[in-house]
Amino acid sequence: MKILFIAPKYSGGIGGHAYRVAEKLREQGFDVRLMHTPHIPIKKLKNPSFAIMSSLKAIVSREEFDLVHAFNVPSAFAMKYVKAKKKVLSIHGVYSEQVDALHSDTTAAIASLAETKVLEWADKLTTDSKIVQKRYKEKLSFDFDFLYAPLDVSKFDILDETSKIKNQIVYIGRDSYEKGTDILREIESKINGNVVYCTDLKWEETMNILKKSSMLVIPSRMESIPQVIKEAFFLKIPIVATNVGGIPELIENDVSGILVEPNNPEKLLEGINGLIENEELAQKISKNGHDFVMKNLTWEVLLPKYIKFYKNLMK
Repeated sequence: MKILFIAPKYSGGIGGHAYRVAEKLREQGFDVRLMHTPHIPIKKLKNPSFAIMSSLKAIVSREEFDLVHAFNVPSAFAMKYVKAKKKVLSIHGVYSEQVDALHSDTTAAIASLAETKVLEWADKLTTDSKIVQKRYKEKLSFDFDFLYAPLDVSKFDILDETSKIKNQIVYIGRDSYEKGTDILREIESKINGNVVYCTDLKWEETMNILKKSSMLVIPSRMESIPQVIKEAFFLKIPIVATNVGGIPELIENDVSGILVEPNNPEKLLEGINGLIENEELAQKISKNGHDFVMKNLTWEVLLPKYIKFYKNLMK
């Protein structure tokens, strides 16, 4: 099967997921290509320039595929013009709601109109979050297939042997409004530990820091399902996270992590310091998180579902 993947980039977030899926499918004999397209490296112009340049690339190309799989709404514009028997669009998070939270009303209105149109171009829609699946059904009456984004546990073999740093708290992700880093910084001086921010490091370096930390904090205002939760689960690092988006699909409060209200610095501080003081609870939720990821989220568990998904599309 000859497949083309389209994403603005192939690292971090949904683009990193696309890259990992491509790797695993190739190992199973699928012919998977990645479309690489330059874009203007300015924040508000990245997605529009990518949509235009990738669409032009698809229009002029004569290559044909069995299937084209686009990742996130900006990639759908190129997907529309690719010569393929079947077209798939994956979205992690409700796109128009993300834009609405980060941009002007005008930009959000344009994004909402574009979102409705591009969803119609795909033969199949997928997401990694049950809450996103539900929101699109309620909001726009579109049906999405649900597929977890798996964790490749074999990649952790390259990490260093490390010792724990007592009360080291780590944040991993973009330094941006939707990720709530400003809320974490607001309470940082009151945390009974040292906060380390990993916002622009390579994966291996970031994971080595996570591995030696006492806790991962996710103070987000909005999320789909952060990959870093699965990584922390695997490394048995306890998590304090906000109760937003798809996070509660992975974390059960006081069972596999601590959930707190978003936009509430006091509750976030209470959750962090409370877990620092409760070693027994930290150990319990670390074990439960590890058990959850191993039973539900590894490639060994999920790869057969991905293969079945692609093969069924071509029947």
